[in-house]
Amino acid sequence: MSKETILVVDDEKEIRDLIAIYLNNEGYKVIQASDGEEGLDILKNQEVHLIVLDIMMPNINGIQMCMKVREIAEMPIIMLSAKTQDMDKILGLTTGADDYVIKPFNPLELVARVKSQLRRYMKMTGGMMQKENEIQIGEMLINVSTHQVILENQEIKLTPREFSILELLARNRGLVFSADQIYESVWKERSFQSDNTVMVHIRKIREKIEENSRKPRYIKTVWGVGYKIEKEH
Repeated sequence: MSKETILVVDDEKEIRDLIAIYLNNEGYKVIQASDGEEGLDILKNQEVHLIVLDIMMPNINGIQMCMKVREIAEMPIIMLSAKTQDMDKILGLTTGADDYVIKPFNPLELVARVKSQLRRYMKMTGGMMQKENEIQIGEMLINVSTHQVILENQEIKLTPREFSILELLARNRGLVFSADQIYESVWKERSFQSDNTVMVHIRKIREKIEENSRKPRYIKTVWGVGYKIEKEH
């Protein structure tokens, strides 16, 4: 089942609830907002992978919200509107929307478009949904600017060097780094018998972020070579 989170922003509760039912049935987590202002507040505190956004709303409308979102993030945005004129569609797409659905709509068609946009975006980003200064891997969010790691809505306390090791692997997902490479990148000095030092730090990171540090989900050991974080999660 999918675990992506979708933000549905519409001032009509019945429409939000209808969309939520169909998306929940496909395994998506759905967060609802009644206008653009509430939607932007949610984005500050919640990980969101796609936005379904109505155009005509009070306070901050869909066009305004879309423009603000595009200042900080690149997740797909699907616009909803009862308007059918070409200029309305063009305006929505030129302000940063990825798709446009006219009300009334077939919920199954909307679900299909959601899946299509998420597949395209996940392929484009290598499975990594990220805002500026943020790296999202599965349920773990790494904020590079604040040196915070959030896992399942809980902050994980890492030392500066533990954080630097995690950031190095997260920024280069799929690549294997030897203990020497990790040491020279993080400690900023030539490596000399650094295997044990790096191994101890990797073990401490795993103890903090893994449910089972012996069967790690995030930091994988490539025996005889080094460590990596897989591209896909």
